[in-house]
Amino acid sequence: MAAEEDKGLTEALALAEPLYDFARYLTKSSAEAEDLLQETFVRALGAYDRFEPGSNMKAWLFRILRNTFLDQRRRDKKRGGTSELAEDMANDDELLRDDVEIDFLKHVVAEDIERALMGLPEESRLVVLLDFEGFDEEEIADLAGCARGTVKSRLSRARARLRASLAEYVR
Repeated sequence: MAAEEDKGLTEALALAEPLYDFARYLTKSSAEAEDLLQETFVRALGAYDRFEPGSNMKAWLFRILRNTFLDQRRRDKKRGGTSELAEDMANDDELLRDDVEIDFLKHVVAEDIERALMGLPEESRLVVLLDFEGFDEEEIADLAGCARGTVKSRLSRARARLRASLAEYVR
């Protein structure tokens, strides 16, 4: 049993980066994303006895993260709180060396992509990010708590908005 738990914990920790990325886009803040990720792992560890070995660990953790985010958001609304503004992504990226122009362009493009993503409605951003993480439509529907057809239409509309927002990069 201990070996199985170790394997599950190793698998969960391997998902920390994509979970953090997802949390960052939900919260629009690096600091809040770190807190959300920490709370997600605390909840996951507390509920690990209910995790079914062999089932989809990634989907389970993303669901916990999403539910934790929604719980925190509801609490913040009751208290009248708001999220922090998004922090500069350039500080998080390792820039290419020895080419100032490429560094500058990378920074500008990253800001434009983030701005386009953040400009999407929350429901659309959620399905795009889950799609980006490799979940199929059925899994996204389950995680988002909506029908598969709703996921398809949200993805379609979100992709169209992203294409329009980032049209200057299309050749």
